Amino acid sequence: MTIELFAAVDPGRARSNNEDSVATDDGVALAVLADGMGGYNAGEVASSMATSFIRTELGRWLREASKQASDAEVRRAMDICVDNANRAIFNASTSNPQYAGMGTTLVVAVFRDDRVLLGHVGDSRCYRLRAGKLQQVTRDHSLLQEQLDAGLITPEQAAFSSNKNLVTRAVGVEDSVLLETHQHDVLPGDVFLLCSDGLSDMLDDAGIAQVLLAHDSLETRGKALIDAANDAGGKDNISVILARASGGASAPARSWWPFRR
Repeated sequence: MTIELFAAVDPGRARSNNEDSVATDDGVALAVLADGMGGYNAGEVASSMATSFIRTELGRWLREASKQASDAEVRRAMDICVDNANRAIFNASTSNPQYAGMGTTLVVAVFRDDRVLLGHVGDSRCYRLRAGKLQQVTRDHSLLQEQLDAGLITPEQAAFSSNKNLVTRAVGVEDSVLLETHQHDVLPGDVFLLCSDGLSDMLDDAGIAQVLLAHDSLETRGKALIDAANDAGGKDNISVILARASGGASAPARSWWPFRR
């Protein structure tokens, strides 16, 4: 199984600055995406610190230990790297007044043969496109998701909620953070999409699937997703990482359109 990666960031149409950050390492099939928050350029600082630290530290560990390491050991390495990044961001925010309160969401993916280890914090997401069907494989750490889980609002109401950007967990805002990790199988032909809410707030799941299925290469898919989010308003920075698995027999194709969010 081989993994092809593509990453892109766009400021969107409403903001002049960019607080999203992406990083990939093809050599160890690692992808990291972060959406920063904070005043002035603090969000940009937080997201950049997170992605660069994790790509460097986790990438180095994977190169040295990946072949012999168990999945549990890789997840432990992810926890440690995210914890260290969290402490670095938190210490920077508490020691520099201009960075006070900064933090970032995070999605980390490590692909290993026929599986992927995913870790996330906040409301940046990972989706999987398999055989024409799109599935969200992370669950937002947000007030909106908690309201949905509790049955306080419907998915239709959630689309227009004023609580969309209120996360319940973020990297760097406290001296410790809990990385939620999961393992998912990977089949040849699968495409994984990591994205910030600048994409998922502008396009619903059916819209994302439609764009992905209308294009072939990862680059054209990534650019088309950004264009579609901008055409829908581009109210926030838009970041995407696409990962495609190849090798062996892929799952049979299915039409996207019966899928409902």
